[in-house]
Amino acid sequence: MHKVHTQDITPGARLTCIQTDKFKTGCLSVNLISSLSRAAAAGTALLPRVLRRGSKELPDMERIATALDDLYGVRIDPMVRKKGEMHCIGFHADFPDDRFIPESEGVLEKTASIVGGILLDPVMQSGLLLADYIDSEKKNLIDDIRAAINDKRGYAIDRLLEAMCPNEAFSISKLGSENEALLITPTSLTDFYREHIAGAKMEFLYCGGSDPLRVASALQAGFAGLPSRADAKMPETEVILYPPHDTPRRITEALDVSQGKLAVGFRLGKAMEKDIDYPAMMVFNSVYGSGVTSKLFVNVREKLALCYYASSMIDKHKGVMLVSSGVEFSKFDTALDEILSQLGYVKNGDVSDFELQSAKLSVTTSIKSAMDRPSGLLELYFDSLVSEIPYDPNRLCEMVEAVTLDRVVTVASDIEPDTVYFLRDES
Repeated sequence: MHKVHTQDITPGARLTCIQTDKFKTGCLSVNLISSLSRAAAAGTALLPRVLRRGSKELPDMERIATALDDLYGVRIDPMVRKKGEMHCIGFHADFPDDRFIPESEGVLEKTASIVGGILLDPVMQSGLLLADYIDSEKKNLIDDIRAAINDKRGYAIDRLLEAMCPNEAFSISKLGSENEALLITPTSLTDFYREHIAGAKMEFLYCGGSDPLRVASALQAGFAGLPSRADAKMPETEVILYPPHDTPRRITEALDVSQGKLAVGFRLGKAMEKDIDYPAMMVFNSVYGSGVTSKLFVNVREKLALCYYASSMIDKHKGVMLVSSGVEFSKFDTALDEILSQLGYVKNGDVSDFELQSAKLSVTTSIKSAMDRPSGLLELYFDSLVSEIPYDPNRLCEMVEAVTLDRVVTVASDIEPDTVYFLRDES
């Protein structure tokens, strides 16, 4: 069991301290949260990569690495995440818990100081972020954007979202586009950095054995130059309850592929109205398509052999469900019909006790697995912080185990397909 303490580090910048003696390592994450924007997405994704290259005190990767090695191998990584229509960037630091090293070392305080320097006092030349660092990291970012097409499963989901949400920020990649990345200059990125550091919503999260007062003191010292952001608010995600058209749109794309990729996007309907039932949503997803006891896996993949794989995922912030499957080109229509039929069975309550209990077990096992890692605990609490209705991660397993079939059916009852995307061969 762990204890949770929250307090403001500065106005608009909050600390969530998860105190536990369970782990030998601690971790700290610093998160800047803004609205996804097509014009700013590439710059947002690039920024933590560039900042990680050096601070005024430690102006290059070599000196940062030496300083981290002197602290028993602390690791600091840039982060870029997408939660609904929120763009979340920052840094994640892992370090040995001070209980297991000499008391005089102050690894927590020194780590906070290094991260604070990277974020608030980056190395500059003539008032601008270094052009060499920007050019190098921009090349890496563009390589990552281009590499997305090599993962055909992920590519199909990306293309589905572009077709399903053309005028919604949810369709924007967390890495942005190549064209926008190419336009970034030292001046534009420096201007963006200054705006972002002063205006984005900020969340600190810590997990480890240190006392909350010590953690807060370390952050207040390490981030002493943080601008006040009393007016900063958590960005909102636009939720569209129902498809804007009577029948699902169908998009087909041809590439040099040997296996078809079928992706279907759904709107969750009234399940996303007030009093959102996150635990029931998680169980529904497990019953329908997430895991080896789900209806998609057991029936569409195993019994009927219509797919090489078939699974569902839900973005509970946006209120959409995505089904991803690999199919033979000739089985597209049959597989699609069966994917939709299996959803119909859940809507009708045609779920056995074995399916329901197996789904709950799958969800609680996943939660417990996350809670067995410091970074997993941080991610659960961060997800709650940015949710429309915050939940208690400490009680999440209990909440999942209490879900009834009626609640699962209620979640499923209004889900409707919005867009169908099929990636096939060029013949």
